[in-house]
Amino acid sequence: MSLDSVNTNVGAMIALQSLNNTNTQLAAVQKQVSTGFRVADATDDGAAYAIAQGVRSTVGALTSANQQLGGVQGLLSTTQSGLNNISTTMASMRDVLVKLSDSNVQGTQRTEYEQQYKSMLANVKTFVQDANYNGKTLVGNLTGSTGTFSRVAVARNESGASYGITTFSGSGLYGSINFTTTQMNGASTIAALITATGTFLNQQNAVGSALNTVGAETNYVTNQISYNSDKVNALNSGLGSLVDANLAQESAQLQSLQIRQQLGTQALSLANQAPQTLLSLFK
Repeated sequence: MSLDSVNTNVGAMIALQSLNNTNTQLAAVQKQVSTGFRVADATDDGAAYAIAQGVRSTVGALTSANQQLGGVQGLLSTTQSGLNNISTTMASMRDVLVKLSDSNVQGTQRTEYEQQYKSMLANVKTFVQDANYNGKTLVGNLTGSTGTFSRVAVARNESGASYGITTFSGSGLYGSINFTTTQMNGASTIAALITATGTFLNQQNAVGSALNTVGAETNYVTNQISYNSDKVNALNSGLGSLVDANLAQESAQLQSLQIRQQLGTQALSLANQAPQTLLSLFK
């Protein structure tokens, strides 16, 4: 095919093809610069985009798990506070019971100690009833308690695997140390309650065990949240390597393509003038 033809402008066709190719590359680079992603959607790299979507889903699931675990942290903290107060109060109650176990304590003095014990018992009842967080309680199964008393199973990871949080029966505790008037009046009876195998000491030890359990559960939840956060950071780092654009490189490429676009436009303009040059031969 002759290059000197008014029917087919080969130069213009080549220039236009080159310009279209430059425009296509420029559009791709502009997309990366504007979105910040090398793979913004499935048209960029279908396989990488599918992997990225899976990673994003995992990150979202882990974030949700940490939100649930955060709620349990509040419940455990409230429970620990309640049990701490119960434990401290029971230590003072034991002091009073030791005094009541002395048969020499009689009359008004004994009555005052009994009232002191009952006052602290009322405090224990309040601690049990008020140990609730966001409508849940791990100890408040006593009449007048607020919050739903039940064992909690919280999602701990992206797969929905659960971790169980145990309960402690505040009702059982209160009922065991709410001694009758007859028991309070008998020095020997009181003495039996605070022996190594006595009812009061057993309940005091049970509160200590419950505190140990809550402490271990709190540490587990805290560690799980930390692990999930580390995992999210690692996944996001890998995701960035997979789909993020190299903006420094793309910026340089953008400038290069913009220059090529300008030159391509000029080349096309010159090629379109070639038939006019042929006309001059007939003058």
